[in-house]
Amino acid sequence: MIQVSPEVQAALDGERPVVALESTVLAHGLPRPRNLEVGLALEAEVRAGGAVPATVGVLGGVPKVGLSAAEVERMATAAGVLKLSTRDLPVAVARGADGATTVAATMWLADAAGVWVFATGGIGGVHRGGAHDVSADLTELGRTAMVVVCAGAKAILDLAATREALETAGVLVAGWRTDELPAFYSARSGLPVDVRVDTAEQAAALWSAQQELGAPGALLLCVPPPPAHALDADEVDAAIRRALALAAEQGVRGKEVTPFLLRAVAEETGGRSLEANVALLRNNARVAAEVARAMTAGN
Repeated sequence: MIQVSPEVQAALDGERPVVALESTVLAHGLPRPRNLEVGLALEAEVRAGGAVPATVGVLGGVPKVGLSAAEVERMATAAGVLKLSTRDLPVAVARGADGATTVAATMWLADAAGVWVFATGGIGGVHRGGAHDVSADLTELGRTAMVVVCAGAKAILDLAATREALETAGVLVAGWRTDELPAFYSARSGLPVDVRVDTAEQAAALWSAQQELGAPGALLLCVPPPPAHALDADEVDAAIRRALALAAEQGVRGKEVTPFLLRAVAEETGGRSLEANVALLRNNARVAAEVARAMTAGN
């Protein structure tokens, strides 16, 4: 049922590096027309790093690992594209719908296709406030073996609670040239990682040991945002608090919360958070390609 593009399948068959990319950032995470520009740029970053990009999504009810340029454009411009976590995949398939995959759904489909490296912006986690709102990303990270390259969890979340949830799920959290969990837009959160890696080879060795032991779950490789685009943590937190108040005032709930907050924070920061988001997405794609190359070296 899962359709793998010929280019991605050829790379997998030849044991060459492949990097999965999510499609929610195309359909829901960035404003138009910037979303299409960034989606194509992420694929270009992976290629420049010596790996094959595999953007993941559901088109016409068909789960796809590796979208063509035309399919990426469709994902970025079509109306009514669903936002799909893992549980939503059967709905999109049964209804023949178009759907953009979250971190969880992207991991699940990429793993089914045999892709073991995935680059994203920030993972979902435990939301702020008293409500029990926890992303399915954490469940997938705890059960799916994959190297997930990110800038930590999205800053709109409760980062301390998310860090605890990752520990509970048994997810190994590694810092890329840092001892601290990045806070998405900001380099520092005050929360420790489990282990630091300074090279792609060290990350590949961690992955290899994890697989040889048969340990479940992902290796979460957390990369700080590029210094030129990183924002001050206090400024971001103040913007998020104002955005949360606006979301509560407007009754925003469920799947709409994250995209709403990201847009509101971008407005609060005069667009600087959007530029930080784009910069870290591109940087993560570069790091993921480097790690994927190290993982396939010698094959």
